[in-house]
Amino acid sequence: MSDVITDIILKAAEKARHETSNEPEPKVTGPTSWPIDCTVGPGLEGAIACESKVGYVNGAKGWLIYRGYDIFDLCAHSNFEEVSYLLLHGELPSRKQFEEFNTKLIKYRHLNKSLRLLVGFPVESMSAMSALRLGTNMMRQEFTYLDAEGNAPVKGEAIASDEDSIAMETIPSGGKSATYEFRIAKKLKSMRKRKGSKTSSRIDDGSSIDTCYHLISGVATITAAISRLHQGLIPLEPDPKLSHAGNLLYMLTGEKPDPVAERIMDVALILHADHGMNASTFASMVVASTLSDFYFSIGSGIAALNGPLHGGANEEVMKMLRQIGSIENVTPWLDKNMQAKKKITGFGHRVYKAYDPRARILEPLAEFLAGENRNVKNEFEIARKLEAEVLDRMGRERKIFPNVDFYSGIVYSALGIRSEMFTPIFAVSRVSGWTARILEYQENNRIFRPRAIYTGDFNKEYIPPYMR
Repeated sequence: MSDVITDIILKAAEKARHETSNEPEPKVTGPTSWPIDCTVGPGLEGAIACESKVGYVNGAKGWLIYRGYDIFDLCAHSNFEEVSYLLLHGELPSRKQFEEFNTKLIKYRHLNKSLRLLVGFPVESMSAMSALRLGTNMMRQEFTYLDAEGNAPVKGEAIASDEDSIAMETIPSGGKSATYEFRIAKKLKSMRKRKGSKTSSRIDDGSSIDTCYHLISGVATITAAISRLHQGLIPLEPDPKLSHAGNLLYMLTGEKPDPVAERIMDVALILHADHGMNASTFASMVVASTLSDFYFSIGSGIAALNGPLHGGANEEVMKMLRQIGSIENVTPWLDKNMQAKKKITGFGHRVYKAYDPRARILEPLAEFLAGENRNVKNEFEIARKLEAEVLDRMGRERKIFPNVDFYSGIVYSALGIRSEMFTPIFAVSRVSGWTARILEYQENNRIFRPRAIYTGDFNKEYIPPYMR
């Protein structure tokens, strides 16, 4: 049956490639000579902050590329573990490399200390995302020695002057590092070395490749534990015989998934693994650029993902579909909402002005699952009808198409996942992209320091309070 899933993805790929051309965007691809000119809008829109080989999004054509590989090919032929290795290391693993990597992922899924600490908190009364951020900090306690006495960051070796005291407010010269900033390639290891620390094989320095492995495995385990605790259930131990996607489903639902469910979950994780310089990725990179450790940095990504403008849209899509209730109610519901100029959740994207390639894959997967699962069949039929009407009214003219969130909630629901866990599962996947981009950026690290245009007053006279 897993071959059926591969066929579905390949058909989606064929359709996508028929509708797009093969040329990348010349202004945001290829070698770069700093400084560069670009048009910047509010919120740093359009700003070029760094170079990257991790991933590429072409919104005009509906492309999503990981390390040179098209997302359709990876979803059809690869798996999440292999894609995670690709993002982190830049190349697909050999059989031996994959086995070694997977062995570590299996080992790092066990979070005995972190789960004991998490159970001690009132997780059942916390939101899933706040509990996930807490759990990530607890992983930091379990896997590092950073909070131990005498193990604070060594500031003297990192920079010779207060960053704000040097020439950061002048026109950029194109240098890769600030005037007084250390050369990270030579000093990063010595800066993070903890002399005399007795560490086990499970302890890392918080900024190593093993840290990335710990986070990829651990965030999944923490997410599943939170879901169980919210239901008044005991967290489950991971099964070493299951894949990353299979373990996630098992630890979430308490049931060993069949091969098709495991395969579809695996595809969903691949689709969400990386997506350019989005808000949560940028938040993680900004924190990491200060040379804070990766656990704190990923915690910042989770915090950004918690915001409703970034995460949670697929949960809202499911609420919308259930509110519509039936196929017959789609047209009057849409008429009412368009007349009120309300946004239709799950349509349009900040980047894509073509059909989101992730939605191209998720839509037929949702259809497949709807045929097997009566519980989501009605939601899928409503979604399909709503998509047709939205595209007919404004999609092709205004280039508003379904995004990744429109069908992902249906897929997750069909797999037995509770809606409050949709955004944490986004983090389970995206931690691969977050860590990959952090790791890459620190090879030529420079602390992020944009400017703001001051629009306030000057030369105001100070008047003491008693005279006002």
